[in-house]
Amino acid sequence: MPTPELLAGARADADRTVDLRRRLHRHPEIGLHLPRTHETVLEALAELPVEVTVGKSTSSVVGVLRGARPGPTYLLRADMDGLPVHEDTGLPFASEVPGAMHACGHDLHTAMLLGAARLLAQRLDELAGQVVLMLQPGEEGLHGARFMLEEGLLDAVPSAPVSGAFALHVFATQPSGVVSVRPGPMMAAADQWRITVRGRGGHASMPHTAADPVPVAAEIVLALQAMVTRRVDVFDPAVVTVAHLAAGSTDNVIPDTAFLEGTIRTLSAARRADLVAAVRRVATHVAAAHEMTVDVEHREGYPVTVNDAVAAEQVRATAAALLGAGRSTVQPVPLMGAEDFAYVLQRVPGAMAFLGACPPGEDPATAAGNHSNLVVFDEAVLPDGAALYAAMALRALAG
Repeated sequence: MPTPELLAGARADADRTVDLRRRLHRHPEIGLHLPRTHETVLEALAELPVEVTVGKSTSSVVGVLRGARPGPTYLLRADMDGLPVHEDTGLPFASEVPGAMHACGHDLHTAMLLGAARLLAQRLDELAGQVVLMLQPGEEGLHGARFMLEEGLLDAVPSAPVSGAFALHVFATQPSGVVSVRPGPMMAAADQWRITVRGRGGHASMPHTAADPVPVAAEIVLALQAMVTRRVDVFDPAVVTVAHLAAGSTDNVIPDTAFLEGTIRTLSAARRADLVAAVRRVATHVAAAHEMTVDVEHREGYPVTVNDAVAAEQVRATAAALLGAGRSTVQPVPLMGAEDFAYVLQRVPGAMAFLGACPPGEDPATAAGNHSNLVVFDEAVLPDGAALYAAMALRALAG
């Protein structure tokens, strides 16, 4: 189990971790190709006894720390990309890139993981095996983890493929410094859908001579919400949200088409398949009732993030030993957001945990949340996260 010395080491190194986080925060990059972030990460790893491999198709970085004795391989993951959000926090280290912001805390994740790498590099004699550092771009909807898996992430050490994995995610709406984890579904699957209702345009004063797709689109919106509340088991929940509607160009013209798009969030493979089919069925038959047709496009997003039960308990126990029992909790319910670490957890047993980072003086219930242009994360959690990353690897590779 971790010792107070590990946390003390992370706190002694906190200035470096905070400095790295702020440098990343000032220069967020979006997507699968993050050249400046990539360079910053490589510079940080160059100081350590890490074998580095860079991605071929993305700006991913894989580092391998080899312990003093042979053994299994354990993976620690951090994401690196930002969001297309204009920052309005007023922080002295706010984003200097117009229209881009680290609004989901990925800059903290990267800084914590590199802090953990420094801690582990000082303790190689305690490791029986290898630690793989997974630093990925493209978490925000672009399947960065899947690209890394396709390029052989889990075989970074061919003689000992990855056999366990751990990731942290900060949340500004959870109490600062508190780690939460749960067995089973931790985050939801996310799918996107688009519907085009095809009618027949005409003069707005004579709707009977046209086939107006606008009220049909409105009916589809309401029918989708009724479908969820009447057909979905509350113990296998789902969310269907219509987030975008568009139709027409002026006040006196009935358009040919109306457009809707939104998301499906589910916590099981069966419910996911059912809802994808149901959205198509509802839209098709509502339109047919008005003698119209629809085009339905489904885009598969991330799968359910499922924590291995044993791994989740190891996270809870490790966090309690490291930070104190009062700062390690069981997450009562899954979060309906989605996460591409799910792809890793489909392949190896592991867990994702949440680390609260509500800023001082704020109420978690009302603080600006992740993805907000106003979100602020408490940097005091950086050494906690670095120490927890390191502690999980030390526990897994104790020999």
